[in-house]
Amino acid sequence: MTGVIVVLPKIEDARSMKNLLVRNGISVSGVCATGAQTIALADGLSDGIVLCGYKLADMLYSQLREDLPPGFEMLLMASGQVIGSGIVASDIMCLAMPLKVHDLINTVDMMIQGIERRKRKLRKVPRERSRGDRQLIEEAKTVLMNRNHMSEEEAHRYIQKCSMDSGTNMVETAQMVLAMMRS
Repeated sequence: MTGVIVVLPKIEDARSMKNLLVRNGISVSGVCATGAQTIALADGLSDGIVLCGYKLADMLYSQLREDLPPGFEMLLMASGQVIGSGIVASDIMCLAMPLKVHDLINTVDMMIQGIERRKRKLRKVPRERSRGDRQLIEEAKTVLMNRNHMSEEEAHRYIQKCSMDSGTNMVETAQMVLAMMRS
């Protein structure tokens, strides 16, 4: 789940913003009054959105953005003058103050959907095996081919099927095959 952190200079304002978001179906991971608190909270999350004002007690929004872990996006809530001045980086989403609840909720929803879409896309990309892992699988296939007179394709399918049946990955299955064949 995508974490949402609300950081405003006045903790009461941050709590009010959190309540507004929660009432509209958006889960909030935490509220903070400083950039340091926000970074500490964000470090415990894999990704998320930071809703913040222009100036915090200990830093500006731009310093906070630089220190956020990868996977975090920022929604800056500032005056139209600040947003229109061109000093806001292009990777920061902005909403002009005073906020309209509808705009805030729609923007946060859109940002959450974008993060979730990227996460789904990354899960679909097959993970690249290390050289050692590939060698281990090849070694297990070779043992199966020699001892059980299998073709390479049959040995590969055997390891794959055992992997699926046991709920382990192919590297772990290859290790088990080698351990059984050596004993």
